Amino acid sequence: MAPPAEISIPTTSLSTPPHNSKPYTLYNITLRLPLRSFVVQKRYSDFHTLHDSLTSLVGAPPPAPLPAKSWFKSTVSSPELTEDRRLGLERYLRAIAESPDRRWRDTASWRAFLNLPGGSTGTSAASASGVGVGVGGRHNNNNNNKEAATAAAASDPGAWLDLHRELKAALHEARMCLARRDAASEHAARAEAGGAAKRALVRAGALLAGLGEGLRAMREGPAAGLGEGELRRRRDLLAAARVERDGLERLGASLAAAGGGRPAGAGDKAALLGGGGGSSAAAAAGPRAGGRVLGVPLPETERTRELGNEGVVQLQREMMSEQDQDVEALASVVRRQKEMGLAIHDEVSRQIESLDRLDSDTDRLAGKVGVAKNRVRKLG
Repeated sequence: MAPPAEISIPTTSLSTPPHNSKPYTLYNITLRLPLRSFVVQKRYSDFHTLHDSLTSLVGAPPPAPLPAKSWFKSTVSSPELTEDRRLGLERYLRAIAESPDRRWRDTASWRAFLNLPGGSTGTSAASASGVGVGVGGRHNNNNNNKEAATAAAASDPGAWLDLHRELKAALHEARMCLARRDAASEHAARAEAGGAAKRALVRAGALLAGLGEGLRAMREGPAAGLGEGELRRRRDLLAAARVERDGLERLGASLAAAGGGRPAGAGDKAALLGGGGGSSAAAAAGPRAGGRVLGVPLPETERTRELGNEGVVQLQREMMSEQDQDVEALASVVRRQKEMGLAIHDEVSRQIESLDRLDSDTDRLAGKVGVAKNRVRKLG
């Protein structure tokens, strides 16, 4: 197995386990493989266990030493110790990953520690593509740790895009599950599809929260290397995904309320979405609560098809806000262009004056040269 293309520990997280246990520091190990990126969280004690296991299996310690344990200070209360240990652990992992000697990284302990394919926990860390989050230590099921790991992964610009693709996949899965529930004729099939849609929406909500935290971290940290335009584009992507998720949630709730334990028919869908083609009774009763009727024929889009009145209004407000921001950015660019044009005009005027003076000086010099030539001819 090839070593990870990139391995680093960019950040740390403070874990607060339940049952009044002492807090401890988790190190967010970021790995970038050719087809996926993921974050694994490990405690310092996990590194000690890995070191002992690698030394025992290979018969020699890894090429870099493990940072020493501190008996007088704790990383929970000492940011300096946390930073020093983070750098030391990053050097330790990189030395193993980049060493020409493959003995340490070819062990099952190394693969299991990083949740790589072939390890005992590799299949649960991440899928074949996208971003995965694994949490090490004794509290693997702690939701706070998982949320912190997701936020740590989203703070990386490349991993943010992978997480956004995973978000879009979760929203697509929720949409397909709602369509299956709508088309199902048996109550069990409808319940199963509805549960799958709900799980997908919950996963999408968690990803939205993590992506928002990661975007804030990238905006506040200049190390991300992203321009204002790229940050604005990612904010737009996040806002569109949030509107889509809210629309799917409202659609699921509306269909569940309108169904009343029976499969939704074409009339129910038409009444819910404000379209025609429903039954005469549904047409006479008008649209159901939460439905939408367009006052004039307007083309539907992917962003508006599943939305009710409130959703369309909210989407319109967000689009107007985005347009206002774009207009402000355009006005700023136009102002800069105007200032540059005025500065260029002033510089050109000064250059023209300089050329005029140079032309006058050239004429005077030519006259003096002519006088000198006449004197030389007289002397000859």
